[in-house]
Amino acid sequence: MSKRTSAAAGTIAAASRPEDARLSIGASFAYGFQHVLTMYGGIVAVPLIIGQAAGLSSSDVGLLITACLFMGGVATVLQTVGVPFFGSQLPLVQGVSFAGVATMLAIVNGGGGIQGVFGSVIVASLIGLLITPIFSRIIKFFPPVVTGTVITTIGLTLMPVAAGWAMGGNAKAPNYGSVSNIGLAGLTLAIVLLLSKVGSGTISRLSILLAMVIGTIVAAIFGIADFSKVGIGPIAAFPSPFHFGMPTFQLAGIISMVIVILVTLVETSADILAVSEIIGTKVDSRRLGNGLRADMISSAVAPVFGSFTQSAFAQNVGLVAVTGIKSRFVVSAGGVILVLLGLLPVLGRVVAAVPTPVLGGAGIVLFGTVAASGIRTLSTVNYKNNMNLIIVATSIGFGVIPIAAPTFYDKFPAWFGTIFHSGISSAAVMAILLNLLFNHFKAGNPQNPSVFAAGTDRQVKAEVLDCLEHGDRCEDGKLLDVDGKEIRVVGSDAGH
Repeated sequence: MSKRTSAAAGTIAAASRPEDARLSIGASFAYGFQHVLTMYGGIVAVPLIIGQAAGLSSSDVGLLITACLFMGGVATVLQTVGVPFFGSQLPLVQGVSFAGVATMLAIVNGGGGIQGVFGSVIVASLIGLLITPIFSRIIKFFPPVVTGTVITTIGLTLMPVAAGWAMGGNAKAPNYGSVSNIGLAGLTLAIVLLLSKVGSGTISRLSILLAMVIGTIVAAIFGIADFSKVGIGPIAAFPSPFHFGMPTFQLAGIISMVIVILVTLVETSADILAVSEIIGTKVDSRRLGNGLRADMISSAVAPVFGSFTQSAFAQNVGLVAVTGIKSRFVVSAGGVILVLLGLLPVLGRVVAAVPTPVLGGAGIVLFGTVAASGIRTLSTVNYKNNMNLIIVATSIGFGVIPIAAPTFYDKFPAWFGTIFHSGISSAAVMAILLNLLFNHFKAGNPQNPSVFAAGTDRQVKAEVLDCLEHGDRCEDGKLLDVDGKEIRVVGSDAGH
């Protein structure tokens, strides 16, 4: 009997998690498609960059993009649905990580070619898989002062991406930054805000998707959207294993890629903790470890089909915050759509036809919401009589440096630049180290940390409270009784 009761209680507890909510199939795929639109530009950018650097033909670059869409979908389903030991079961969209672009370009240009990239990713990801237990046990070192700082920095780091999209996406295009591009982004932003304010609950949650659709229609009317390439190419194609050749293994490339994997682990840890804060669920070391293992196993398998390292997409964390849709099964539906896009390149070309400025207009809201979520978390931090303020200030400042000065670390060794060129990983590393220094190793901390603390805690002796009666109160610096009569305050030596 007790076993049945315990099992029933366990079922109820599992169902009570906000991420376990289930929507109708239609709603799930509608919201899932919104996730795909949000991250599509990011997931295709990396294969475009690496494919062109490797000198691949346009058809092979197309296959590289297809492979990245396919593996992103598979990794997303694994992360959201989960199997034993793999998957955090949180609404996280997976895709090709930007963290490794510079390293992969170095391997390609250093003579390793794209086969060297694939080999380095496989070995480094397997090493990452082995060290995930270390990362999964450091959750106690991620209090709100750390997670809030990292979440805020994620939003700030992504804003240049939104700005670039709003200007047109391609800095070399003649209309980059034109009034028409920025105007289209502004129109999309205005539609998001309008639908959020005057729409019903459903329309408000779909405001991002509807704004993208309306923005694309407007762009088509004015001749900005280009659908001419939708019909060019195969309708269906399955990613062929080792299409680009067997991977090769070079020690230098593997070492540099291990650093990328460490950065990916930090960023994914931050995203897992960020989305858990947003949806209001608990993430323990086990779930964190499962999420990181899903990242690493997906990254290790990805090169077989022609893709690269996988990680959680921060922009989709913002979409969860904007829509309020916390169900992981909605994101699973988005993963299924990504798999279909990987199998049906024609659908991918349709999504690719969404003008970049439209994505930029929506991105301003999405990425700004991530920063706002971090600020909300930081508002729960206690700043009195401690060093939390300097932790937040220094970490955010450190994270903004790569945004404000992208070439800041260009003269540093490649491994150092790989870690700190990302504002997210810079802020995460600094916040974790400073939290350890000031909140865990407190030796040497001043009792009254001056301007770096909100103020010291005031203390009142217990015997003072014992003298007060019901109704006593303080007004204008005077102590009054229940009838408003002043109670005389005397010195400690009075009456002696």
